[in-house]
Amino acid sequence: MTVFLIRRLSQSTLVLLVTSLIVFFGVYAIGDPLELLMPPDATPAEIEQATRSLGLDKPLPVQYLVFVGNALQGDFGRSFVFNEPTISLILNRFPATLELALMALFLSIVIGIPLGLYAGLKGGFVDRIIMTGSIAGFSLPSFWQGMLLILIFSINLGWLPSTGRGEIGYILGIPTSLATWDGIQHLILPAANLALFKVALLIRLTRTGVREVLPLDFIRFARAKGLSEKRVVAVHILKYILIPIITVIGMEFGSLLAFATVTETIFSWPGVGKLIIDSIMRLDRPVVVAYILVVVTLFIFINTLVDVLYSILDPRVRLGGAK
Repeated sequence: MTVFLIRRLSQSTLVLLVTSLIVFFGVYAIGDPLELLMPPDATPAEIEQATRSLGLDKPLPVQYLVFVGNALQGDFGRSFVFNEPTISLILNRFPATLELALMALFLSIVIGIPLGLYAGLKGGFVDRIIMTGSIAGFSLPSFWQGMLLILIFSINLGWLPSTGRGEIGYILGIPTSLATWDGIQHLILPAANLALFKVALLIRLTRTGVREVLPLDFIRFARAKGLSEKRVVAVHILKYILIPIITVIGMEFGSLLAFATVTETIFSWPGVGKLIIDSIMRLDRPVVVAYILVVVTLFIFINTLVDVLYSILDPRVRLGGAK
């Protein structure tokens, strides 16, 4: 395990370095943020002063080296628009995105896995209905789903609010929308919109796993011993199919955190996704670069955690320097 963690840490460092290089030069080579930040009647002296204060007067390689040196000390620069440290902006918005992603993941698991199990075990007409619904979940664009949810549940029925985060309460000292009924109401629609694709994915993955494991000898032997169907499903089938499911859940959780931008924009959810969209529109380069590096770090951490869980669920898999 120690060898595995050391190897993964060295690989992660290389990935972060290459990513920072590509992202920095790609983002900083596009457009001129001063055209958006400075008023039209700004004098050349004011423009020159702003250029120096933002560090844009230096050559691009020098700007990159300065950025890397500051990043190693935890300083990812200051936002051009908000004039605040970029990492503070991201961390202030991150709890809202994390809350949304966790709720979407929870809905995906409690809906997708049971439906996939039922479809794989029962088959027949119900199986065809569930699989048809999963195809719809794959096919419909998330922005269209979001607008449809708003139209049905917010405008026509008036059951749920369509924008904002709602009232925030505290659970164990942590601010969250889940602590108030108003916050939960505001969370339902964006979380459902974000979860629809993941539900369809887990349904198909779980059903395929069940179909593959049912004909195997150890399932027949478990039934021949007289075990109840619930025990066969819970102990033998579910444990067997959980290995690929956990791997996919880990990857999809990372994508929920990183790519919730469309959902957050549609529902005006004050998370990191909406921040990055606004930063791209305003050419707020430090925020964009810091966001991408934070996302890459999250993916690396989640992948490492999934690998460790994989080895725990399947003892045949060993992490580390086994020959």
